[in-house]
Order: sequence, then C-alpha cells, then structure tokens
Amino acid sequence: MRRVEDLASKETRLVIGLMSGTSCDGIDASLVRITGSGLETRVQEIGFVSLPYEKSFRERLLQLAQGKSGGSEELLMVSIRLGELFVLSAKKVCDESDTAYSSVTLIGSHGHTLYHLPQGRQYFASEVRGSLQVGEPSLLAEAFSCAVVSDFRVRDMAAGGQGAPLVPYTDFLLFRDKEKSVALLNLGGIGNITILAKDCSQEEVIAFDTGPGNMVIDAFAYRYSKGRSYFDADGEMARQGVVSSTFLAWMEDLDDYLKVPPPKTTGRERYGQEYVDMLEKRREELMIAPFDLLATVTEYTALCVLRGLERFAKGMPARLIVSGGGSHNLTLLTSLKSLLQGTEVLTQEDLGYNSDSKEAVAFAILANEAVCGKTNTLVAATGAIHPVVMGKILL
Repeated sequence: MRRVEDLASKETRLVIGLMSGTSCDGIDASLVRITGSGLETRVQEIGFVSLPYEKSFRERLLQLAQGKSGGSEELLMVSIRLGELFVLSAKKVCDESDTAYSSVTLIGSHGHTLYHLPQGRQYFASEVRGSLQVGEPSLLAEAFSCAVVSDFRVRDMAAGGQGAPLVPYTDFLLFRDKEKSVALLNLGGIGNITILAKDCSQEEVIAFDTGPGNMVIDAFAYRYSKGRSYFDADGEMARQGVVSSTFLAWMEDLDDYLKVPPPKTTGRERYGQEYVDMLEKRREELMIAPFDLLATVTEYTALCVLRGLERFAKGMPARLIVSGGGSHNLTLLTSLKSLLQGTEVLTQEDLGYNSDSKEAVAFAILANEAVCGKTNTLVAATGAIHPVVMGKILL
C-alpha cells in the first residue's frame, strides 16, 4: 500500500503537472524532476506538451463556464471526458520524453475551472462561496498507478481565501531575488501578477489578478476572424488597428475591479461573453473599426497591469517576467514595455524557461508540497485566515 510518508521521504520525485486554463485552449502537461521541498525546492523540466481541445468541445466548455447551462448529467460527463484528456496529455508528455509511465512518482492536476465563485452568494439559508474544478483525477491514478493531487482551490476557500491566485507560492520558491525586486506576470485568460520585493519573506509577497489577460483579446480575435483564429497570433490583428484613447478611458472608468485592493481574483464571470458583447455594442455606437477595438483591448490588458502595480506594489519592480500565452503577443509586450518605463520587461524564454509551461510546472510543485505536508498557499495572495495544505490526494 502506497503511503504519503513514502512519497515525502524520496529525495527526488518525477512529477507531471497538468493545467487547463480559462482560455479553454487545451491541456498543458509538464514533466519535471523535483528535488526537495519548501525553500529547498529545485526543479528541472524534462518535457512539455500542449493538447488542444477539439473546437466543438472548447465551445461547450466556454458555454458551461458562463454558469447558466448544463446540469448534473452533463457535469458528470464533462468531468469524465476531461479526465480522459488529462490522461492522454500525461501519457503524451511521457512518450515524447522517452519516460516510462511507471517511473512517474506523482501527478498534480489543476483540472479545469468550470465556475469560480470567490464572493459569497445567497443560497437557501446561507451565503456560499466555492470553485468547481472538473477532470476526474481517479482516471490518472488508475492509468499511472501513482499518487495524484487535485482540486487545490477549495481547501484555501474553506479557510476564508479566494482559492486564487495559487501560482505566486511557486513564484516565491523559484524567483525571489536577494538583489532586486521582481514581478512575475502570467497572461493566460486572466492576468495574474506576483510581486517579490528584494529579498522578501513569504509574508511580504503581493499577488493578485490584474484583470483580463488574453480572454477579451481572444474573443474579439475569434469574432473578427469569423472563427478562423482562436487568438491574435503575435498580436498581428491588433497591430493593424489604432488604440482609441476615448474607448480606453471608458473601459477603465467602467471597471471597478481595478481599484479593489488585494487579495482579489477574477475570471470569466466578470470578463466573459456578456462583457465582450457590451464592448462590441459600444464599439458599434461609436463607429470604431474592429481592429481598432482589438488594439484597444490589447492596450487595456497592459494598462490593467500598470494600474495594479501603481496602486498595490511598494514601488515599481526592477524586472517584470512575462509568461503564458500572452507573452507571445508582440503587440501586448510592446504596450507593457511602453507603459512600464524604468522596468526591464522580459519573457520566461529570455531567462531560459518556457512561458507556456509555467502553470503546469506550478501545479507539479504544489502537488509536491502537498505530499510533503507543506503548506502551499500564500495568505497574502488569497486572503485565507491561515496557510493550508491544498490538494486532495489519491494514493
């Protein structure tokens, strides 16, 4: 019988991290060798793959994420189907790395967030908060005969936190710097940032969701390409437009989220289809060209980062390291560099890392911390009343 104590006693573990983000692009799988835990954690990435979702399945996930469709039968089916796809992704990263399935020690699976409710909502006699991740982890445990850690967010929420952002804990372990202040910006569907002051302690980390990352950009790229493109490759479409300062100012005035102090988190419930439709209606009223709107929402993603740093960081960081799908959007990177004068803006690739695998690697590390019995959340980032060990462990 496998025991958590046996996993924790290993000096080195071969771990697969799995992530499906709010952009609903597909599943990222990273195979890493992890030595140690806590502040002694050392990570070597061995392989990375991304398994895209089939178009119709992706569209259904996006519909379900609005929270207004689907029932218990479909939630069951989508969870099982996603579980199968997570297995395929995990096997693919092993196959492409010439790694035997039997040598995998541990899998950390974020699952796919169908609905995230960080603020309380009345339900019968109580006010409920929660987060629904789907993608049945038992299928991974059966396919690999190893321990699987999943469903991380709800433990933090039970302790009063928002269940997000979670990656800042791994940012602290891997990127803190004794000589300079560093911020790490991940641009998935939502933008999230971790601010590490020079030689900071765990309690001094500042982290929060900045606002939209690729989510709104992707929606308009899909709309204006008539369904031919899920995203604005290299920011090429936005580069053909001109930013409307009037529309940009209207977006900022409308968005009260930007002024909310951390801890805070957001998602498709705020910047999803209803938000996109509202922006499109306003564009038509003002007779702004489609590519001009795409340029403007791209600039807005960068502006949200600037506003977050201005309001909540204790001084602008010396360096900003960008990861996620948005790090490939050259128009967005140009906007960040223009707005963040005096800050060195780099991508993960500039430092020898992979921008696309960051979150998958993070959940491998979070799983490693869980089986080692280490608290793996930052209360300053999530707002929990105390640190917890996140993740449900299948042995």
